[in-house]
Amino acid sequence: MLAGPVQAVTAEYRVGSNGTVYNARIEVVEAEKYAFQETGPLGERVPLEVTNVSLEGECSPCTFSWTGKSGILGVTNDTITFAKGNYTVLFEGQVQDNHLLFTYEQPYRVEILLPEGLRTSNFLLGFVSPGGNVNATGNETLISWNNTRSAEVRFYDSGREELLYLFGNFWIIIAVLLLLPFMLTRRRRGKG
Repeated sequence: MLAGPVQAVTAEYRVGSNGTVYNARIEVVEAEKYAFQETGPLGERVPLEVTNVSLEGECSPCTFSWTGKSGILGVTNDTITFAKGNYTVLFEGQVQDNHLLFTYEQPYRVEILLPEGLRTSNFLLGFVSPGGNVNATGNETLISWNNTRSAEVRFYDSGREELLYLFGNFWIIIAVLLLLPFMLTRRRRGKG
């Protein structure tokens, strides 16, 4: 996700128990808009589809309006505008392939909370971008960065880890079966 031209203090993300959605809470300071965008495969800004958007601050209720850009595919509502001030932007986003990537224009303090059953510790399945501090306490895992312009996490559940071990064991058996005839013929040549 790419934060627009606003200055955020803290960005917090809580991944849902099934690992397919996250709830975000982004603090913005002296801002009048917030863009919902993510980084595409070539580093380009791509509109992020979000739901349940709300705004909190020293207003009751805090109101905002959607704006967007016209492009090849039509109008994309990817930015909310509001009266200039300090706010917290709340929204829900989709997790794609157990992977989260958030980028920002200026340093943020970022926290990502993974629920019980989702982990990052196996280096073949999980990943935490440099600077991330992983703290697994109780049933949850909190990953945090101080003053970062990007945060990336790839996580997995126990089912994926079991598949990895099954796949590894399968290939070990195949390797043994392929090497066994070679070892037996070599042993016979040595005796003869």
